[in-house]
Amino acid sequence: MRKMIFLITAFTMALSLVGCSAEEAPVTYTSIPAAEAKALMDSETDYIILDVRTENEFADGHIPGAILIPDYEIEERAEKELTDKKQLILVYCRSGRRSKNAAEKLAELGYSNVKEFGGIIDWGYETAAETNTDKSKGA
Repeated sequence: MRKMIFLITAFTMALSLVGCSAEEAPVTYTSIPAAEAKALMDSETDYIILDVRTENEFADGHIPGAILIPDYEIEERAEKELTDKKQLILVYCRSGRRSKNAAEKLAELGYSNVKEFGGIIDWGYETAAETNTDKSKGA
């Protein structure tokens, strides 16, 4: 009888271990420092720089080549505008809070190569500002 109880217990434990190992690990993103993001931009060719701030913040200054999808629009716009879920996506905002939220949302949507590098306030490299030449053409 003891042998039977031992076998049942051992079998139950083995099944629970198999169940745990069969679970998929959650999809996540990686946080990297700005210097590592810059090194990736300098060495890679197939990547997207994603600015998740507001349109006004973007217009005031952004990393050259960045595309804008505000963090509050990620869920509705990502799959239309970021079509390759395996492509390297480098995400930033002003200070790092919104970029972390956006990177998490992208990971939940199935993007597998998301690197969040904080805020433009810590970006020690080139930035660009949009200029509106139409304003200077006026009356």
